[in-house]
Amino acid sequence: MAGSDKRKQSLYFPEEMLQEIQHEAARLDRSLSWIVQRCVKIGLADVRKLPSVNDVLDGDSDD
Repeated sequence: MAGSDKRKQSLYFPEEMLQEIQHEAARLDRSLSWIVQRCVKIGLADVRKLPSVNDVLDGDSDD
């Protein structure tokens, strides 16, 4: 990644998810940061397919 940004960000994960990330980091001998970055890179296309809150159709509200 050319010219990578080194800003820090705190992320909070549910305990079970954090344990899974830690397990994979140990298995792959990688940092937690590396694991999370790879997960984002791999899964971002799927996340972008999710409808946004602005995509809700008219009349679908529970009002």
